Amino acid sequence: MKSIITVLGTDKVGIIAKVCNYLAETNVNILDISQTIVAGYFNMMMIVDISNPSKSFEVMSSDLENIGNELGVVIKMQHEDIFNCMHRI
Repeated sequence: MKSIITVLGTDKVGIIAKVCNYLAETNVNILDISQTIVAGYFNMMMIVDISNPSKSFEVMSSDLENIGNELGVVIKMQHEDIFNCMHRI
């Protein structure tokens, strides 16, 4: 099972490290990652494998949102199917 994680906000040191460390601690594998910085704004999108996480989807989503609050960025986690439906033309 896959999930999409997005991170958006003002660029600062440690955003990628904090998110990736959390994912490693919860047994979530990063399958693909893309990040850009435009005029000081950080944008990252990750596709992750949540087939065997150590926490429930709801807990991980909440934890990532809290990490985002600590960093001053917005972090959202969505199931791949929901993400695809929302972005279908």
